[in-house]
Amino acid sequence: MQDLNKSARYLNLQEVYPCPICQVGEIATMPLMEAMACQFCHHIFTANLEKQQLQMADRQPPLTWRWDGKSWSQRRLKDVEIGWGYTLGAIAFVILPTTLIGITVYARPPLLSSPLSWFPVFWMGLTFCLHLGIIAQLVIEFLDFPFWAYLNRKLQSIWQRSG
Repeated sequence: MQDLNKSARYLNLQEVYPCPICQVGEIATMPLMEAMACQFCHHIFTANLEKQQLQMADRQPPLTWRWDGKSWSQRRLKDVEIGWGYTLGAIAFVILPTTLIGITVYARPPLLSSPLSWFPVFWMGLTFCLHLGIIAQLVIEFLDFPFWAYLNRKLQSIWQRSG
């Protein structure tokens, strides 16, 4: 094995490392097991010490990271590749329904004297926001990022600094 500098270290089961998922907690070996777990987001990992890799054990397909001696790098999904098809599908899912409603509003505009003349434009904006929110939620679930736990932790740290 190559020589690492003094501040870098090899991955081993006896040390504590930053969590590659939430980046808030720390992962350490679970008692009586050859697995590691994060004390904040509670994900379980298995370590491949020869390859210096960490694999998420509680997710399919598992995420893997490589330890470079200082931090985690090369986050990737095992045996999964996301191509342009998913990206184009997500864009179409957001744009097409919004466009259909927009065309309807443009082709058949409401009477301006009507009390609900604002509703078609509101409906178009709501369609856009909700479809975009669905895609954002799918991305967050796919990457398995504990968004709400991370946000809660950050808000707590802000309140502690100001109070």
